[in-house]
Amino acid sequence: MDAMAAPGRPTTNRAPAGHGTPNDDTRDDDTRSNSTPGNGAPGDGGPGNGGPQACPITPVLDIVFSRWTTPILWTLNRFGRQRFVELNRNVGAITAKVLTQRLRQLERDGLVVRTYHPEVPPRVEYEISELGLSLAPLFAALTDWSEEHLPEVEHARAAFDAADG
Repeated sequence: MDAMAAPGRPTTNRAPAGHGTPNDDTRDDDTRSNSTPGNGAPGDGGPGNGGPQACPITPVLDIVFSRWTTPILWTLNRFGRQRFVELNRNVGAITAKVLTQRLRQLERDGLVVRTYHPEVPPRVEYEISELGLSLAPLFAALTDWSEEHLPEVEHARAAFDAADG
């Protein structure tokens, strides 16, 4: 996790220099730049430095809504326990490397359970945990919001682009 992690959680900044920007969802990894004020940079008084947190849901957003995390959780919730190949197929255009990284992080965060079956060949299955299932009302509310308001967002974008263009 990055420096926006919840209290008591390890913090790291794994992003190579110039590799994306804060909250840039076009990247394939789950790192964020920690150089902006309030992101836990040394001396900024933000999270990770004992100062007040400007937005108490930021750690949740970083955990649940990072690139590919939401589709993985959605897929596990919808289809239940799955092997890696099934999950990869059901999620869609995600690479095996990124899926592996996301699953490890989700397992670390307690949102996914990985079960290893020592068979020949070995079998590994993934399923959403009880903690992950507790996100269902959040996803349902976001689905309702998107169904109700996405047309308004698209209209606003079109109006903005027409005025800007």
